[in-house]
Amino acid sequence: MLAGSASVTAASENAIAMLGTTKYAADFSHFDYVNPDAPKGGSLRLHAIGSFDSLNPYIVKGKPAAGLHHGFGIYFETLAKRSRDEPFSLYGLLAETIETPPDRAWVEFTLRAEAQFSDGSPVTVDDVIFSWETLKAKGSPNARATWARVVKAAETAPRRVRFTFVDNRDRELPMLIAGFMPILSKAWWQGRTFDATTLEPPLASGPYTIQSVDPGRGLSFARNPDYWGAGLAVNRGQYNFDDIRFDYFRDSAVALEAFKAGDYDFRFEGDAARWATQYDIPAAQTGAVELDVLHTGLPSGLSALAFNLRRKKFSDVRVREALSLAFDFEWLNKTLLHGGYTRTRSMFSGSDMAPDNPPLGAELALLDPWRGKVPDAVFGPPYAPPATNGSGRPRANLKRAAELLSAAGWRVENDARVDEAGNTFRIEITIRRPSNERIALAYGRNLKRLGVATSVRLVESAQFQGLIDSYDFDMVFGFWGVTLSPGNEQQNYWSAQTAGQPGGRNWAGVADPAVDAMITALGEARDRAELVAAARALDRILMWNHYVMPLYHDAGQRIAYWTRIGRPETVPVYGLRLETLWARPGK
Repeated sequence: MLAGSASVTAASENAIAMLGTTKYAADFSHFDYVNPDAPKGGSLRLHAIGSFDSLNPYIVKGKPAAGLHHGFGIYFETLAKRSRDEPFSLYGLLAETIETPPDRAWVEFTLRAEAQFSDGSPVTVDDVIFSWETLKAKGSPNARATWARVVKAAETAPRRVRFTFVDNRDRELPMLIAGFMPILSKAWWQGRTFDATTLEPPLASGPYTIQSVDPGRGLSFARNPDYWGAGLAVNRGQYNFDDIRFDYFRDSAVALEAFKAGDYDFRFEGDAARWATQYDIPAAQTGAVELDVLHTGLPSGLSALAFNLRRKKFSDVRVREALSLAFDFEWLNKTLLHGGYTRTRSMFSGSDMAPDNPPLGAELALLDPWRGKVPDAVFGPPYAPPATNGSGRPRANLKRAAELLSAAGWRVENDARVDEAGNTFRIEITIRRPSNERIALAYGRNLKRLGVATSVRLVESAQFQGLIDSYDFDMVFGFWGVTLSPGNEQQNYWSAQTAGQPGGRNWAGVADPAVDAMITALGEARDRAELVAAARALDRILMWNHYVMPLYHDAGQRIAYWTRIGRPETVPVYGLRLETLWARPGK
């Protein structure tokens, strides 16, 4: 298996693993989590929230339409495709071979001779190099930061392209080039402005083409009958519908009612309270709608309220800890969330990467140089969020919070917290999902008991994205997903390099050398033990600095679907994917 070998091996010349070896042999026929005999045909109707004004998902400007990002896989494609039942392995898609030396200083691909865009033009080395150059110069901040670590991309032989890296410290970089860089058509983009919004469907190589666009309201995809990759093992049992349509709804409440009425076919439900109270519908009782909770092997990720560290009022860690003490999860879970959640203690909860003891061994070796520069608590037991008795009167926590605010220089004057200059401590919590409003309001009531003036601002999705891109907020709800093989996404989330980039994912504005060092250690990990040590060390520093306020998570993937839709029985470690569904004739 190719996992850092000097050349592509005969056993598995079309795959690469982040650590260790890949699961599937070179002659595998399909992924284990798909139905290889799924019928083709029919339609899949899905939903999205808000609106859209662009068909280019790879730039800062605009709100891209649903279904376009290569993570879904129906439109744009990458050189290799991720398996969802392994921590981090990729198998050739546009590329038929993947080669990298033991130190991973470069990666080289051989393109499939049959790979082509939907207009029949071949996917060439020029297209691959153009994609890298364009995304590095004009793509989203995260993409620019990642692709800038490639020093050169060059054709080495017909259909062969090599990417040489600035250095060989980041062992994940070959994986990112292979599986996360969309391949664009150089010819199509000539004469067009890549970093401007567009409603003209870009040329792509995926199994679907854009059939129709209703700006801001919906779009439809049609399966390409001449799709070049239909016979590949990595695609078997997937992309089964003739048509896929996304309809947009104003908010999630309206979208749920539309689902109940049969206006679309399938939805993931992320709200435990809504799941507990709003799905007792006749269609579910008769069996026309299936309600399932699928258990995956994913770490929890981090659902949190982010403090905007760019604002002086959040610069003191004592202030951030005090504000965290005011969040009464136990009462919220009992009264508003129907007991459906668990408090998040780690970005990696549910996996071996969540700290479970004081740091030892390799983890302690990573942290030791930072003594005195990170909170002392980093070297003790794992972070535990403040708890209450659930009565709704968290007196002990609020008392401690008041002491911390006073120690940080926020005194009480006429029942309000003010600084030395007499400025009132005010926080605006910005939300885009109405379901978060009651959570924010309940939290705000406790903040007001501390003398912190709090308001909640609900904005529509396009306005929300604008505020996020310009970092014009105090606190905001967000989710930072992680995998079983964390790496460069952590730089996008937390590094000093991305803290000031407009449109990035470092919403909090974390710029901490200790955090950067742990992210570097993640990228340099040579085996699972080193990866776990770096992940735990990073998690401790983030949590004990209170850069964000962890919220809660659940242990499963909630799905609701009309039984005219079929799904595979096997649920991979990364959860069910839409491209593995199919239509059930006669249902």
